[in-house]
Amino acid sequence: MITIVIADDHLIVRQGLRALLDAETDFMVVGEAGNGQEALEILEKLQPDILVADLTMPILSGIEITQKSKQFSPNTRVIILSMHSNEPYVLEALRNGAWGYVLKTSSATELTLAIHTVAEGQRFLSTSLSKMVIDSYISKSREASIDPYDTLTRREREVLCLAAEGLNNAEIATHLSISLTTVMTHRNNLMRKLDLHNQTDIVYYALHRGIINNLHIHNN
Repeated sequence: MITIVIADDHLIVRQGLRALLDAETDFMVVGEAGNGQEALEILEKLQPDILVADLTMPILSGIEITQKSKQFSPNTRVIILSMHSNEPYVLEALRNGAWGYVLKTSSATELTLAIHTVAEGQRFLSTSLSKMVIDSYISKSREASIDPYDTLTRREREVLCLAAEGLNNAEIATHLSISLTTVMTHRNNLMRKLDLHNQTDIVYYALHRGIINNLHIHNN
């Protein structure tokens, strides 16, 4: 029996994946997570064989979960589920320890095949990605990476924009109708991901990227 944890911030997606995987006689979905931190906590508790994780997750991205999963559940093999088919994303996932990379446009059959393949100790890429380049992805892993900005969540981008415009944490909390603690968490996360260290770095980065006046804020 292959034990599986599903990590995706959309409940309806998790429910759909669970229904799909539960239909397989040799699969057992033992847990679900709605954000990256929760995923790590569940991994540590349940030690599943497979984690199917969305690439874009709140708090920690799928790639960050993959990195940290080795500490929390070293025998769990991670399969990234993503809508991104371009090489840098696949490379980054493999470089950080993912065993599989499945596109969200894939069939249900392909996902189940990915889980079986990875459970047997082999890497898996969606069939629309060239299997001939797996070795190339790994060999080039020290030479390429995705843009760190692409790893930010929507809320982290909103906080970045407002902070760059000069709002303090309390003002950002009011503007976005979220708590001060949540703002501080988002701010710390984005600064860590972008390797920024102070307010000046934030402003310079936002100006350099040309995003201060281009990001449209949408409250939940």
